[in-house]
Amino acid sequence: MKKMVFLLVILLVAGTVIFAQDNEGEEGQGAPAQNVSVWKYFAAALAVGISCVAGGIAVGQIGSAAMGAMSENPELSGKALPYAGLAEGICLWGFLVALLILIF
Repeated sequence: MKKMVFLLVILLVAGTVIFAQDNEGEEGQGAPAQNVSVWKYFAAALAVGISCVAGGIAVGQIGSAAMGAMSENPELSGKALPYAGLAEGICLWGFLVALLILIF
């Protein structure tokens, strides 16, 4: 898992470097405004991506623990479900942050 996350970070950094090099040649033609929009989209993508990965990890761990608890005591299902919903809310907050980044 750690190797996959490390590889993802390396790919994101490489993509950022490639975008930065593409925009350097056009600086005399109003590129600073374009450069800001590139970073805006990159930040929005990071907000959604990281929050969805974190939400998925949280739901996986909470779901596993909830299923283990429900196998021993079926009455705990009502108490475990809200925690899974809270973990899914992480993705929603990431989307809202990305939307605010893109609007403003």
